[in-house]
Amino acid sequence: MAILGEVNDQDFEAKVLGSGTPVLVDFWAEWCVPCHMVSPVVEEIGREKDDLAVAKLNIDENPDATRRYGVMSIPTLILFKDGEEHARVVGARGKDAVLRDIDPHLS
Repeated sequence: MAILGEVNDQDFEAKVLGSGTPVLVDFWAEWCVPCHMVSPVVEEIGREKDDLAVAKLNIDENPDATRRYGVMSIPTLILFKDGEEHARVVGARGKDAVLRDIDPHLS
């Protein structure tokens, strides 16, 4: 449906928690090699799913959201729906594995 691009501590509530569409947020960092492997998977899912938006949040630049959601390891993908966390995928996973975890929570 949509690729929201980067979100940050200041617009997280409006863009993610306030979204009328579920949002898959990729918590990542520039120095994280597995994060760079997961990023294209997240973007592909965002292009293919009509009932989902995707966004990226750099943990080094946005400590508030990172702490708030207890992100201790990256990459971490969190699916937010109706302002709440509905699914979490930790570590580098392929597209099928990510979809297995998030699909039950969509529409």
